[in-house]
Amino acid sequence: MMLEPDAADQHPDAESRFRPHTSHWGVFSARMIDDRLEIRPYPDDPDPNEIIQNFPKALRHRARIAQPMVRKGWLENGPSPDDRRGREEFIPVSWETALDLLGQELIRVRGGVGAIFGGSYGWSSAGRFHHAQSQIHRFLNVACGGYVRSVTSYSSGASQVLIPHIIGDHEGLTKRNVSWEQIAKHTDIVVAFGGMALKNAMVAGGSVSKHVERSAMKSAADRGCNFVLVSPLRSDLPEEANAEWVSCMPGSDTALMMAIVHTLVVEGNHDRAFLDRYTSGWPIFERYLLGEADGQPKDAEWAATLTGVSADGIIVLARRLAGKRALIVVSHSLQRAEHGEQPVWMGMVLAAALGQIGLPGGGYGYALGAVAYYGRRYNAVPIPTLSQGSNGVSDFIPVARIADMLLHPGETYRFNGETRTYPKIKLVYWAGGNPFHHHQDLNRLRKAFARLDTLVVHELAWTATARHADVVLPCTMTLEREDIGANSNDPLLVPMHPIVSPYGEARDDYAIFADLAERLGAREAFTEGRSVRQWLEHLYEETRAGLVEKGLPAPSFEEFWAGEGLLMPQQPDDGGYLRAFRNDPDAHPLPTPSGKLQIYSERIASFGEADCPGHPTWLGSVYLPTEKTPFVLIANQPKTRLHSQLDFGGHSVASKHRGREVATMNPEDAAGRGICEGDIIKLSNERGACLAGITLSDSVRPGVIQLATGAWYDPADPNEEKSLCVHGNPNVLTRDIGTSALAQGGTGQLTNVQVERFDGNLPEIRAFDRPV
Repeated sequence: MMLEPDAADQHPDAESRFRPHTSHWGVFSARMIDDRLEIRPYPDDPDPNEIIQNFPKALRHRARIAQPMVRKGWLENGPSPDDRRGREEFIPVSWETALDLLGQELIRVRGGVGAIFGGSYGWSSAGRFHHAQSQIHRFLNVACGGYVRSVTSYSSGASQVLIPHIIGDHEGLTKRNVSWEQIAKHTDIVVAFGGMALKNAMVAGGSVSKHVERSAMKSAADRGCNFVLVSPLRSDLPEEANAEWVSCMPGSDTALMMAIVHTLVVEGNHDRAFLDRYTSGWPIFERYLLGEADGQPKDAEWAATLTGVSADGIIVLARRLAGKRALIVVSHSLQRAEHGEQPVWMGMVLAAALGQIGLPGGGYGYALGAVAYYGRRYNAVPIPTLSQGSNGVSDFIPVARIADMLLHPGETYRFNGETRTYPKIKLVYWAGGNPFHHHQDLNRLRKAFARLDTLVVHELAWTATARHADVVLPCTMTLEREDIGANSNDPLLVPMHPIVSPYGEARDDYAIFADLAERLGAREAFTEGRSVRQWLEHLYEETRAGLVEKGLPAPSFEEFWAGEGLLMPQQPDDGGYLRAFRNDPDAHPLPTPSGKLQIYSERIASFGEADCPGHPTWLGSVYLPTEKTPFVLIANQPKTRLHSQLDFGGHSVASKHRGREVATMNPEDAAGRGICEGDIIKLSNERGACLAGITLSDSVRPGVIQLATGAWYDPADPNEEKSLCVHGNPNVLTRDIGTSALAQGGTGQLTNVQVERFDGNLPEIRAFDRPV
């Protein structure tokens, strides 16, 4: 169904008319009035995301990059390793010069198989054509013969490797399983380990037209569904859920889950019939659970000392779950820590012991609430997708191991049962991402980037990644180009009209790559002779053909482009492959070795990894307080921006204190250190230090301090090896190690720190200033 423009929008002055657009955090319309950007949320969105208000002040901010820039040392001395990256001035050059220089460098480097790493890890655009990851990967495949790629993600690096071994399809588990509709109608009790924070569920890896999570939780709670939040942060569930808060020690969730299952077993409340019919390996795990394998029963008394939750509280929670339509949720955040595979695996075992997997509103909702496309229906027709071509290089790394790759070329590492070798990378090409946001131990990352011959970055603003580049090419913001916004779990296809002309000399990524491909003799292969508008028409055709095939109205591209959006049909909310498995496990086995849920995995056991055995195992806490670092830092996702995107936008800047990111700690902890509301604090450990504002709240467990990620890295003195980040980026503190040898996921969620009041002269914040 086509959505027609409002009559009020049919203004004769094109500049004053609201035009449809979309983003990762919501569909909206926008217009320019007297050089001022106005944003209006999608009218049918019941809970619009305020992050869209970052756009107005970001659009022409001083942090924007106006023209191509080349680092002085690279321009004068040529490509080579250089520890002056991030410390040296830039020289403005013409587009012709920049592309000529880069074309020559790519010709030099592409002769070495596997010498180019294609970065572009990040949420670059809700538009399906100008999605930077698709553009750069297509370019590197077509014009350079391929590239070393990354696999998995910083968000879910551990689970993406583990889940195929024990449950099957990761995407099916997260996207076609338990829905918000089911929870509102059927669920009796939700136990959310790590929570389902609305700030996370309000964003999607594509467009999102309706934010339904808040209303779904309210509907369930009003019906009588009980929500139990297990987290050190009370804010990890919204007030509408009316949740009971179980405050636990960070990193202890696996022990708590084991104790709940132990109570179910010893009291005879586990679903033995389900375990026998639908799982593999329960007897092996049961012996471990009861202490027969190692002499330590994983009971409530044992878990109480590890979790900070009373033994009686654990037993009562287990009894409340028995016989109920129960949903176990494990957040992405729990697996972004050392041994992150264990809570993901143990959450499945808990749901299986309750016999709930596959039931409407029950079972295992891994990562539900992590992003806005989880818990939704799936579209019944394809969305526009740009082909990336074929990669002629087979080598890859887990995404969170980029610093290891650059620092240790030729060395071996373990990943998913294989012994692999880090390639020797000469050139990194990054478009649509910011590793100085995503990665851990930023001082180590700086050393890693110094090893390159060349670092190329497409950026719209001077992020820390751009400041460490050799060649910086200014690209357009989404509001400066036309595209089609879509998401496979959102029914609205959005015509994304340009609202304003490009900033300075900024160009679309597509235009940059097309001109660069010409210098490599591959322009025609890359563009296929199409302009941007012709590509949009071409990509839209697949969606239109899908509508025709179903006998539904299929507007032409011209009709679609003239409207406010196209509502696409969606698939039934049928519970996906886990519901089918529950209904008939013989006809619909899981894609696991046994065809069942793998409580014990012979395959994982055969890998012989001490940090990820063959069944869920308590491997001890690595975040215990010490005299030097007595606090556990939770570096979670921000509320006022998506990761680090548009940190200089008005909504993000307004949330800061004296220009710095704000941390939250318990008043008891603050009083013991003479810290008061509104002070500036210093967080530090052996890896680095940062400053932050402070607010006090009893919604944070004592011994814990929370500081969101995404504040742009801003070292007080870039020439110092471990310079103080004056802006509040917690990744100067986090450890750059893998979750385990199985998955090598990122571990940036938790680390140990010292916290003290900062009484010195406050350093100037320069994160959003242009470099020299």
